[in-house]
Amino acid sequence: MPDQKPAPLDYSQPKKVALPSWNDEGGAGPRGGQERISSGDGQFDGPQAANIELAHLRIRVIALENLVITLLAEASDRQLNLAREMATYISPRPGFTSHSITVRAAAQMKNLVERAARFRVKTPS
Repeated sequence: MPDQKPAPLDYSQPKKVALPSWNDEGGAGPRGGQERISSGDGQFDGPQAANIELAHLRIRVIALENLVITLLAEASDRQLNLAREMATYISPRPGFTSHSITVRAAAQMKNLVERAARFRVKTPS
């Protein structure tokens, strides 16, 4: 029945909440996937909501990584070289402070290009 509201979810375990709410992601509801975890004023409530949001972000990152791999699998050699060049560009330069997040981001970019190589269709020469 359309007038009945769904039973409240148990937010004690973020995975149990994040995975079933996949259909709500991307703005499926009037306030996106945030309807169930935010208070009336649009602010998130406490650490449980932060854990839920973190779980949602992890899901989005996994989805985006796989979409990037899919796109890179069909990319030209020039585009793949550009992606590798960008990874090198964000790596620390000699004489500058090395930041672990930047180093890891560059490594992840190179990793995505390499993972995409597994799915590339080899054309006969």
